[in-house]
Amino acid sequence: MTEPRRKKKVSESIITMTELVLPNYTNQLGNLLGGQLMHWIDICAALSSARHSQRVCVTASVDRIDFHHPIKLGNVVTLIASVNRAFKTSMEVGVTVFAESHIDGIRIHTNTAYLTFVSVDENGNPVDTFEIVPETDDEKRRFDEALQRRKNRLGG
Repeated sequence: MTEPRRKKKVSESIITMTELVLPNYTNQLGNLLGGQLMHWIDICAALSSARHSQRVCVTASVDRIDFHHPIKLGNVVTLIASVNRAFKTSMEVGVTVFAESHIDGIRIHTNTAYLTFVSVDENGNPVDTFEIVPETDDEKRRFDEALQRRKNRLGG
């Protein structure tokens, strides 16, 4: 008889990262390079999935990254990641990105991303992860939407 999977709350997977946009992170227009932002998103999401699974997690896919507004040199970038839904060995992680100008006092939502991570053992083999329990209305909405994205990703 197999043991039931342990459950963890979405709130236990939240990771917040803060970065400063320095000149070496920008293009000729003074905007944050998309690749640099994708790097930060991947790290933040990996930490969230690792916190949830208590394992090393590897990136399996990136569904999409929407760029709503450019992020400027000198902005403070805040990335907030949490596991939206956990499947057998994989997890969908959502990342929301905000840019803040301390000079203007304005904080805007600039990006949204969805990534899939797989928890692995010390040999790199996929291992089962914990179930996730959404508690708030927003967490429940994201939990439901994650299943639809998974079906789309897997072609069904």
